[in-house]
Amino acid sequence: MKNDSTNYDLNWFEKGDWKEGWQVKPDGSINKTEFIKHYALHPERWQKAFKFMAETDLKNLAVGKHEIDGANLFVNINEYASKDEAPCEGHLKYIDIQFVISGEEKIGITPMDKTKEATPYDDEKDVYFMQPLDEKFYPANQGNFFIFFPSDAHRPAIKIADSVLVKKAIVKLKI
Repeated sequence: MKNDSTNYDLNWFEKGDWKEGWQVKPDGSINKTEFIKHYALHPERWQKAFKFMAETDLKNLAVGKHEIDGANLFVNINEYASKDEAPCEGHLKYIDIQFVISGEEKIGITPMDKTKEATPYDDEKDVYFMQPLDEKFYPANQGNFFIFFPSDAHRPAIKIADSVLVKKAIVKLKI
């Protein structure tokens, strides 16, 4: 896939220069083909997102919404206790980059075509909830980050063993 003179492919993804110096690994669950497709559409947003993650003291960033590029790109900093259960969600307008700043959790992921809709889409909040029919869980901590596209249903905030306090950055990148 091409955008201007840059060639985005799996080798480009593996090299990792697109992370703008952020030293956290992309989780193996990330759909690389979707990432390459979306990156090519808005490389400037992705660059700003990863540069923000690389250069910001996330541990000391206050809970709440922080604009990076207006409605095109912002980050929500959340703190919560990990749980036994959480809803499975999806988005249509924004892509999520999720990174656990402190604590740990597991995140359930399932393709949207393997879900059953539980609530109608809320256009204002860009969210809808569903029942996963085929879900896999992945550990989330300071060593990895996740990217969720409209094709990914995801269920974050699930405790691994005991409930712990989790601080998380959720970058919202407009499609």
